[in-house]
Amino acid sequence: MKRWLERRWYSAESPPLVLRPLAALYGRVADRIGASKRAQAVRLPVPVVVVGNISVGGTGKTPVTLWLVEQARALGFRPGVISRGYGGRAAAYPLRVSASTDPAECGDEPALIARRSGVPVAVAPDRVAAARLLIEQDRVDLLIADDGLQHYRLARDLEFCVIDGARGLGNGAWLPAGPLREPAARLAGVDAVIVNGPQHAALPAHGRPQLAMQLGIDRAQALDSGELRPLSAFSGQTLHAVAGIGHPQRFFDVLTAAGLVVIPQPFPDHHRFVAADLAFGDAAPVLMTEKDAVKCAAFARPGLWYVPAEARIGEADTALVRKLLSGLPRKSF
Repeated sequence: MKRWLERRWYSAESPPLVLRPLAALYGRVADRIGASKRAQAVRLPVPVVVVGNISVGGTGKTPVTLWLVEQARALGFRPGVISRGYGGRAAAYPLRVSASTDPAECGDEPALIARRSGVPVAVAPDRVAAARLLIEQDRVDLLIADDGLQHYRLARDLEFCVIDGARGLGNGAWLPAGPLREPAARLAGVDAVIVNGPQHAALPAHGRPQLAMQLGIDRAQALDSGELRPLSAFSGQTLHAVAGIGHPQRFFDVLTAAGLVVIPQPFPDHHRFVAADLAFGDAAPVLMTEKDAVKCAAFARPGLWYVPAEARIGEADTALVRKLLSGLPRKSF
């Protein structure tokens, strides 16, 4: 059912007639909940920068979050990252996430962000509680909310909406008739729209700065030893490509474009891997996303590799983002 829906969402066909009443109901409920939360939004003592999207599925939010961490650091901020921690089951919230935290507790994206960036990270269904934890314990002076565009209880100073350049906003319909969690008009309210990859799908006019982003994927790292190899080292080999992300095909396409011969092995987003999932009955190398790798470290073995992805944004667009960040108030502790 999910695959059928996604094909319809991102095809030229009209939204399924049978789902349109449900989409209308979803839109009314989402609008009402959003308005209620906006009216009760909590303003924190440090600025909040939100990264998110208005459609379901993977668009590249986590690489953008990591990129923003680096831009904030370059400007002298002490950033922290907060998240819902989707897929995690912690015994108590808010949960402070470190490089050693089990992704089963905090979720895969927060685990990845903590390990890659080294900045303070906290997760909680109530992102306000997660934010307060980092302000009190780590004295962060800037908060970046990963996948927080619809969490309106948290007042924000800047919003960045990430969109998949290949798929765009699909058929432009609300869930479940289309992929949208909010209407396309929401783009007019963000500070910048970041388009991940070549833009093949048309976007509605939104009047906001539009930044071009490419995912830099040019090396692989061994899951067991940490050895680094250029992706070109795998050229000519047949390998298994593993992706348990919102849009696995993007990962497969990038590897293919790099000249690799891949056997696609898609898994559901936030899949909890076990060793048997990576046993394909041959000696071919296995390349997986970094998000999946944080959940597979416990059963690392030779032949398992992950591919770090980095957001690459041009100089002019980077300068625009830094200007926006520089305009945020500074907190003195």
